[in-house]
Amino acid sequence: MVQHIQKAAVIGSGVMGLGIAAHLANVGIPSILLDIVPENAENRNVLSESAIQKLVNQKPAPLASKQNAALITAGNLEDDLTHLAEADWIIEVVVENLDVKKTVFEAVDSYRKPGSIISSNTSGISVEAMKEGRSDDFKKHFLGTHFFNPPRYLKLLELIPTSHTLREVVDYMKTFSEDVLGKGVVLAKDTPNFIANRIGTYGLLHTMHMMTEMKLSPGEVDSITGPLIGRPKSATFRTLDVVGLDTFIHVAKNVYDQVDGEEKAVFDVPDVLLQMRDKGWIGAKAGQGFFKKDGQTILELDPNSMNYIERKKMKADSMERAKQQKGSARWKTLAYANDEAGQFIWKMLAPMLLYSAELTGEIADDIVSIDRAMKWGFGWNEGPFEIWDQLGVQEALQKMESEGRIIPEWVKDMPGHFYQNGQYYDPAAKSYKPIDRQVKVIDLKQLKKEGNIMKQNSGANLMDIGDGVALLEFTSPNNAIGLDIIHMINAAVEEVEKHFKGLVIGNQGKNFCVGANLAMILMAAGDEDLWEIDMVVKRFQQAMMKIKYSTKPVVAAPFAMTLGGGTEVCLPAAHIQASMETYMGLVETGVGLIPGGGGNKELYIRHLEQMPTGVTVDLQAVANNVFETIAMAKVSTSALEAREHNFLYQADGISINGDHLLYDAKQTAISLYEKGYTAPIRKKVPVTGETGYAALLLGAQSMYASGFISDHDLTIAKKLAWVIAGGNVPFGTEVDEQYLLDLEREAFLQLVAMPKTQQRMQHMLMKGKPLRN
Repeated sequence: MVQHIQKAAVIGSGVMGLGIAAHLANVGIPSILLDIVPENAENRNVLSESAIQKLVNQKPAPLASKQNAALITAGNLEDDLTHLAEADWIIEVVVENLDVKKTVFEAVDSYRKPGSIISSNTSGISVEAMKEGRSDDFKKHFLGTHFFNPPRYLKLLELIPTSHTLREVVDYMKTFSEDVLGKGVVLAKDTPNFIANRIGTYGLLHTMHMMTEMKLSPGEVDSITGPLIGRPKSATFRTLDVVGLDTFIHVAKNVYDQVDGEEKAVFDVPDVLLQMRDKGWIGAKAGQGFFKKDGQTILELDPNSMNYIERKKMKADSMERAKQQKGSARWKTLAYANDEAGQFIWKMLAPMLLYSAELTGEIADDIVSIDRAMKWGFGWNEGPFEIWDQLGVQEALQKMESEGRIIPEWVKDMPGHFYQNGQYYDPAAKSYKPIDRQVKVIDLKQLKKEGNIMKQNSGANLMDIGDGVALLEFTSPNNAIGLDIIHMINAAVEEVEKHFKGLVIGNQGKNFCVGANLAMILMAAGDEDLWEIDMVVKRFQQAMMKIKYSTKPVVAAPFAMTLGGGTEVCLPAAHIQASMETYMGLVETGVGLIPGGGGNKELYIRHLEQMPTGVTVDLQAVANNVFETIAMAKVSTSALEAREHNFLYQADGISINGDHLLYDAKQTAISLYEKGYTAPIRKKVPVTGETGYAALLLGAQSMYASGFISDHDLTIAKKLAWVIAGGNVPFGTEVDEQYLLDLEREAFLQLVAMPKTQQRMQHMLMKGKPLRN
């Protein structure tokens, strides 16, 4: 078996094959992308080449950086099969037809090198059947690797070993997929549609049946099957539109052809879906499916008339009550309510819970794998068995039995909950077993339960995460930065300098931090209390300097939205360990401000420090780049792009697996400490001064004259240019950091007092998007 996957081959340049090749490129693994040679084609690589060309403009972007496209080489299945001998991993992603796949694998077997891993990305065809007729070495190194689309963003990877797959191959692919590809891996059995698609397709089809039975509309169903029950905003029918009805019908038919009885009846595709497919109304890629846009209005399909009508939403008392609740209370309110919403949710949930229980042991060895598959593949907050626990196992069972539903015996015999005391129930062993805990996954909720919080206030916790490292966790709404977080930053650094090796700033919320507490700033500005704003901004700046000059290493661990003040918290840290999916940016101009916590200064310094050694620094070019990045409120679309914008140094780390982020940050803090970390030396900063300010202003005025920016945009640009240039000093003057912070704070206060800035802030708070006034 190969020791390291250093090069791959992807066979099939369709949506999934291209997405897998792109994801391999994102993690630095080059691949050759092979496809057939079209009849009479002058360019024999036309399919794979055209696919690679599409990558750069696709949305959502398959590539974390456009530069990664260079790692994918185009080829074809007639001229380039010899290149398979160079690949450590060969991934088949061709049409879902067993005969076609077997033909491909016959060619692969002839050209691959011994020990190379081969896998199929099938979404449901028997992996066992694919290996028939192949060599012994092929069989030992062959398995199913079912990625979910799009591969860059969806976490789930189902591994499906065959009866011949070596255990060491399975173990290696699991570790490789978690650590290098950043996936959440579950081991699935070779059954129709494996785990997530089997249960997910069943749930979607049953939801359609319930919609028809209760005479509801797609919009009404989506209003109760999305975030309200811990599922994505796309809910049910918008999800079908995104997936594509043609794809969904194929997946459903795959199960239908291989099962019987009541299960077969559920997987019998409803006529309305077939009608929509025949009309070409297959979802988002066709511009219409269950929903379509008419200008700014979203219309929904009336399945009875097959006409599009105004979208409806369900309203019910239980929904309003549930919005104010969490966890078990919310689930019980929703599922046990007697109103229309409650009846629908129960009728949708109960069969899915029972179906998941019936399939335990058949599609996966344990309930943990089933729950993880649904969370990682379909974006559910909780898996079926976790939901059942929230509903109350006995309470749900009694309701199911009263309705005459057939309940698996193992559920009746289970002595408690599906999960309890860190263990899960194993029906085969009729006992509880420990949940597999990964060393690289730090669970902050569990640490808090164990009493690891050392200090806390309304906005943050300081926790001991072991091995001499502390963690500062933001806990305010949206992790917005206010005085409570600023106070805890200061307390955290002081505590760490006395008693710890290092500090990690991170959390496990939806986003790392979306900036300062805008509502607080607007309220103070409306009361003309500029003194209070000045005090808060000054303290924020001081806290950032405390992070920068801490005698112990501070490691920031950003992920997802890391905007404004969130980015400013990261920039002065000794090291940034970012999740691959980190969207960093200093976006304050969108609300009529400029960064106020030192972001202008730190980004400017980062640009200076990234200049090659021994090269005369072009200060004006640096100032221009920083000005453009901040003025245009540029936000990186990945951690790799954050490096391109200099939000990250080349030496800063990137965690491909978001679940490993805090672990990686902790190990970095320990490593820095053990290498003898010392605080950086305070240095003066060369600035462009008056001449640089004039140059920056010239560019802004040119945009204004062309109509690209408004009057107030120009006002903001002038303030930003003044700060970046370093104010009224000669070109090349070296100034200290406090001087730049004072300039920044002064400009911030001048802008916040302006009515047009306050209008922008209010619009952002109310509408969630920028106002251009």
